[in-house]
Amino acid sequence: MSERPIHRRAAGRAACVTRACAFHRAALCLLLAGSVAACDRRVQVAGPPEGPREGGAAGQAAAGNAAPPPAQAGAAPPGPAPAGAEAAATKGAPAAEGAPAPPPANAAELARPAKCGGVPPLKLTLVASGFDQPTYVAAPPGDPARLVVLEKPGILRLVKDGAVQPAPFLDVRSRVFFPAPNAEGGLLGLAFHPDYARNGRFWLHYSSAPRGNVVIEEWKRGAQGEGAAHPEPVRSLVDVKHGAWNHVGGMLAFGKDGHLYAAIGDSARSPSPAADLTSKLGKILRIDVDQPGKAPAGNMTSGDPMIWDYGLRNPWRFSFDRLTGDLYIGDVGQKSWEEILVERPGQGRNDYGWEAMEGAHCYPPGAACKPRGVPPAVEHPRSEAGSIVGGYVYRGAKIPCLRGRYLYADYVTGRFFSFVWDGKAATDRAELTTALSPNGLPASFGEDAAGEIYVVMFNTGRIYRIDPG
Repeated sequence: MSERPIHRRAAGRAACVTRACAFHRAALCLLLAGSVAACDRRVQVAGPPEGPREGGAAGQAAAGNAAPPPAQAGAAPPGPAPAGAEAAATKGAPAAEGAPAPPPANAAELARPAKCGGVPPLKLTLVASGFDQPTYVAAPPGDPARLVVLEKPGILRLVKDGAVQPAPFLDVRSRVFFPAPNAEGGLLGLAFHPDYARNGRFWLHYSSAPRGNVVIEEWKRGAQGEGAAHPEPVRSLVDVKHGAWNHVGGMLAFGKDGHLYAAIGDSARSPSPAADLTSKLGKILRIDVDQPGKAPAGNMTSGDPMIWDYGLRNPWRFSFDRLTGDLYIGDVGQKSWEEILVERPGQGRNDYGWEAMEGAHCYPPGAACKPRGVPPAVEHPRSEAGSIVGGYVYRGAKIPCLRGRYLYADYVTGRFFSFVWDGKAATDRAELTTALSPNGLPASFGEDAAGEIYVVMFNTGRIYRIDPG
């Protein structure tokens, strides 16, 4: 199957083109075009894949209808940053409110207090700026002083006690490849080992030279300590033909089971390989990092042994609730629907349906089909969102009444959304756009060692933290 690039510049903006559809995602056009001006946000788009759902009788019984739309508490368009925020956190400046608090000590401290109701007042605090196309931010487990920011071209920047360090934590630009400035490849994902403080192990997800294969590699901390990584990888876990044009995925995270999970998009091929169990494209993979050649128990028993879930279009960002272990997946839609999927711990081997369905709807639009697969917990029509960005369930210490609420966003509209998962359905949906007043377009979220949530603005090169309002 041939790979089909979807981004090309025309008349001063990126028009997204693919043989599989007439339109592409403005979100990801913007995300990897390099600037807002490069991509007209008014272009009608069909975004990264939103897969068909297949979860057996139990999944079908739970499918029901899509959850009702969120309360429009913050439906206003994105506003300016709080006065003085930019001056307080330019590159190399200290964080506006200091280092994060130490991690909560026990499960009770991760839970939401019973007295809470609704969404507490929130704001975005500018932490650092001046990054070159940042794609992700993460923290070494148990380290309250450090953040690591990924830049798409291939540099990992270290932020220590709120200040961006002059020397990179790691520079892999010679290893990273994407075929054009507006292609979706690059350095996209980072996961630290849960016991990183002791063993210094971490993993990267990027598109590699010379052809844009999707690579997942193990790396290690340098001999000089926390300030830099060893300049060469330890070993490669995944190296799959892709092209790096679009639908790359990019997320890495450890589950509570101790295994590494990885998202790879379907490369926008037509027909999509998302349901092909011999291909890693359009999948969530699950890897035993100590025995990467051996399939962990519970993975698919036929096809590629690394596959955990399949039928995904472009699962750009996913995360685990650090209390419950639930897996939240943001899968970018094609023509009409954006979706968030929620999966209980250990309940993998799901078909999330692409390209037979988009969200809970037959695909292509208007087609007749027998609905199949695991339905989304939440879906947004194109009028509300154009390129969904999966976030995190808040389990931090600073905002107790936000605990247990999942926060996510949309790159095209700049809107922020949230809900509470009760184990069966998304409840208490609320939009947070007005409260957060974002100055930029959210391309990713991150989480520090204490469970505080950060927002990555790709188009402005800034990193924000969600704080009490």
